[in-house]
Amino acid sequence: MRVILLLLLITTSPVSHPKGSTCFGTTSDGRLEDGVQLPSKGENFIGYSIAARLAGRTYVHSVVRDIIVTSYKELETDQPGKVFKYAETGFKEGGRFKPHKTHMNGLSVDFMTPVINAEGESVHLPTNLLNRLGYDIEFDSNGVYDGLKIDYEALAAHIVALHKQSIKAGHDIWRVIFDPTLQPYLFKTTYGVYLKENIQFSKKRAWVRHDEHYHIDFSIPCE
Repeated sequence: MRVILLLLLITTSPVSHPKGSTCFGTTSDGRLEDGVQLPSKGENFIGYSIAARLAGRTYVHSVVRDIIVTSYKELETDQPGKVFKYAETGFKEGGRFKPHKTHMNGLSVDFMTPVINAEGESVHLPTNLLNRLGYDIEFDSNGVYDGLKIDYEALAAHIVALHKQSIKAGHDIWRVIFDPTLQPYLFKTTYGVYLKENIQFSKKRAWVRHDEHYHIDFSIPCE
């Protein structure tokens, strides 16, 4: 009888759904309510730093989290064998996020540039305290750094996957910031036409180069 009563309580109790995030203001002057943390890793991706994760630097808007995770899942099929790494996002409640000028309302995400090694294998860009969690890495004009070469095909595929999942969610990507001198290589990939027709790339050089990472701002309505 007790088991039956317990089952009745479980099946008749209202199901509680977690509250989604709410963003306020802009990426450079805003805040976030009920931010959610990105997963530390998945089948084909990892976060850039356990310490940064523990410091609360990997929170985003809940819709952005879903877009990112679903995109990585899509890439398991579209880019088999490729690995990806996300970087800085923001705090759970948003606000000033040093040293960044944006990342304030949960809609900004940095992704470390995917690379291949000398053997042609997809590997993670190294992120540690010696290179300021990867942000001090500098690629040359050919996209090469210490034996690693930018995997433009994987990078382009990732941006396309993020855009398609954003559209499916009823939203969009506002802009992508990636070193303008390296952007032409993206347009030479099999995703080049799609990128030109659907993605707004920043054409001016940002205050930091954005070669070892690419910054994406999602377009989601905020209060």
